[in-house]
Amino acid sequence: MESKKLGRQTVRFAHPPAIAGFGSAVGRKEREGPLGQCFDFASADDTFAQMSWEKAETAMQKQALSFALQRAGLTAEDLDYVFAGDLLNQCIATSYSLRAQNVPFFGLYGACSTMAEGLSLGAMLVEGGFARAVAAMTSSHFCSAERQYRSPLEYGGQKSPTAQWTATGAGAVILTRQGKGPFVTHVTTGKVVDKGICDTSNMGAAMAPAAYATLRAHLEETGRAPDFYDLIVTGDLGSLGKEILMDFFRQDGIDLTGRYEDCGVMLFDRKRQDVHAGASGCGCSAVVLTGHLLRQMGAGGPCRNLLFCGTGALHSPTSALQGESIPGICHAVAIAAEKGETL
Repeated sequence: MESKKLGRQTVRFAHPPAIAGFGSAVGRKEREGPLGQCFDFASADDTFAQMSWEKAETAMQKQALSFALQRAGLTAEDLDYVFAGDLLNQCIATSYSLRAQNVPFFGLYGACSTMAEGLSLGAMLVEGGFARAVAAMTSSHFCSAERQYRSPLEYGGQKSPTAQWTATGAGAVILTRQGKGPFVTHVTTGKVVDKGICDTSNMGAAMAPAAYATLRAHLEETGRAPDFYDLIVTGDLGSLGKEILMDFFRQDGIDLTGRYEDCGVMLFDRKRQDVHAGASGCGCSAVVLTGHLLRQMGAGGPCRNLLFCGTGALHSPTSALQGESIPGICHAVAIAAEKGETL
C-alpha cells in the first residue's frame, strides 16, 4: 500500500474528506467585532440564558453543533464520532454538551489548537474508511477561562500589553467521505516546542516558535511555497506572536506579508475594543474558521487554498504557579475549495 505520509509530520489524503457543514456561536463582544455579521448565532449577553459561565459554554457548543449538522443535512445520530474539547478542567463544557447526543466521543485537550487537532484526527478517520461522518468541535468563554486560569472577574486585575482576551465562542465542523467541499487535503501534526517562556500573559511569544516549526515542516514536506495558499492563518498568536512568527520567516528570506494573518488579530478591533494583543482561547480560531474563513471558500469565493494552523499553549494553572515554562503546539490543516486544487 502506498504511504500517505510525507516526511515525519505530514499526511496527504488520497481521497480528501469534505467539509459538509460548519456552525458558530459567539458572545456579545465577538458580535461587535469586525467579523460580527459572519456568525450563525450571537447571544445578547455572555450568559446564553444559563446560570453559570461554564453552562453558557456548554450552550454555545450545542448551538454550534446544531448549525453544523443543519448545514450538512445530518442529525447527531448520523455522526460516527465527535472529536471535541475546551479549556476547562476535564473538558466539562464539552462532555456536558454531548451527554444527551448518544454519539461516540473522543475528548481532546490541545488548548487553543483543539479545533485543528480535531479536524486532523477526524479527517484521518474519515479518509481511512473508519467513519462516514465526524464532528470536530471546541469552545472557550472569557469568564470561565478567567475564573480558572487567572482571577475572578470581580478582582479587576490589570492586564499587560502582551495579554490576550479569551474569546467567547464555539465552532463545529462536520467532515464526511462524500460532499461538495471544501476538502481537507493535508494535515501536518505539530511537535511540542518550549523556548522557556514563563509569562502566562505573553502566550503569543510562547506559541510562535511552535507555529514556525510546524509551518516549516509543512512547506518542506509538501514541497509547497507560501504563495501556494491564498491565506495562511494561525490561531491564535495575537499581534505580538504574529510579528514574532513573521520575523522568523524574514530571517529565512520569506516575507509572509499579505498572505498571512492570525485569528487572534482578526476577531476583535484592538483599538476600539481594548483587547490588548488580541483574542485567544479555543473558541477564537474555531469561530474565525467556521464563521468567516469557510464562508470565503464557498462557490466562487476569494479563498481557494487555506492553511489553517491552530496554535496552543499547553500550560495549566498549577504549572504556572510552580514557575514552569509554557510548551507550545501547532497543527496545520490544508483546506482546498475544490478537489482539483488538492495536489
